[in-house]
Amino acid sequence: MTSTETETPEVVEAPEATESGAVETSETPVETSETPVATSETPAATSETPVATSESAAAPRPSRAAGGNAQTVGRRKEAVVRVRVVPGTGQFKLNGRTLEEYFPNKVHQQLIKDPLVLVEKPDSFDIFANLHGGGVSGQAGALRLAIARALIEVDADDRPALKKAGFLTRDARATERKKYGLKKARKAPQYSKR
Repeated sequence: MTSTETETPEVVEAPEATESGAVETSETPVETSETPVATSETPAATSETPVATSESAAAPRPSRAAGGNAQTVGRRKEAVVRVRVVPGTGQFKLNGRTLEEYFPNKVHQQLIKDPLVLVEKPDSFDIFANLHGGGVSGQAGALRLAIARALIEVDADDRPALKKAGFLTRDARATERKKYGLKKARKAPQYSKR
């Protein structure tokens, strides 16, 4: 009985302090208990929405580039190349010069054209590139990477073939730094016993 008497004064004291406040307080837990029910219904509706979104993502992805245009960057060693690919006849403009003028070496020319040949579009695009930094070999590798990335932006279906050929892998090899006490990165001065 003591516990009952203790409970009764608590209920009586709360209405005496503020009757409207106590009534609202007692009703609030009821509303709160109802609110989680509404909240539990809301996530069910929300969980249905991502399912619809994931279904739309499963559809073939359209090309991100508008009208077949794409801009990408390629890097190799110290070379950085910015490329713009535009539908055209297969012409190259590298710092305002043609491919043969900028890269007279046939090996470099073949290296650069490899991504286009692989996807069977060697004469489908004009390529405008801004090359700087590094040497001839580094710039050729950077240009190949940039062209491969641009082809993916134009048509995402080309990605598996380019990836398998290794044209999308950025070659991370770079010159090793010279160490203190050595002549180069690893070459040491001649050892002298006396």
